[in-house]
Amino acid sequence: MANYNYNSIQKKILLLLLGGLVLSLTRSPRDYFKIVKGIHTEWEKINRRSLMRSIKNLYHSKLIQQKDNKDGTVTFTLSKEGKKVALIYDMEKMIILKTKWDKKWRIVMFDIPERLKKVRDTLRYQLKRLGFIELQRSVFVLPFECENEIEYIIEFYDIKKHVRFVEAYRIDNALELKYKFHLT
Repeated sequence: MANYNYNSIQKKILLLLLGGLVLSLTRSPRDYFKIVKGIHTEWEKINRRSLMRSIKNLYHSKLIQQKDNKDGTVTFTLSKEGKKVALIYDMEKMIILKTKWDKKWRIVMFDIPERLKKVRDTLRYQLKRLGFIELQRSVFVLPFECENEIEYIIEFYDIKKHVRFVEAYRIDNALELKYKFHLT
């Protein structure tokens, strides 16, 4: 993928459009309202003239698509390439909220082929950065809700067929993990 250099307004537009995609994947009403509040806050910060100029440039760069609606409104959506660019800008800022533990373990397992070694190593790095503990070389665990974040990462790297996400109520080394995650 090419190295993208877009201004801060264009980056915000891409992230706001991606926020719409994330909303469609969110099941928790609490998370839904947090995302909507964040989108609204960022949208208010954008100057209208700069916004129109940036949208036009993003359209010409084929990162967003325009659809004219029957009622005279216009809908902008991220193109496939636009989704990738938006994900790049947000990947390093991603965090997993450490909420009250719901007694479930989130386990990410993967079997990524050797030909995708760099992707595998990057996935391992991202999981560790997000606070996962490595159980085995390709098995990581976390006690907090993170399905959307994992979906986001595996979609970006196009490795869905190589990654499994499991929620479990019991794990044989739970006492050790509770200690490591400061849950006791």
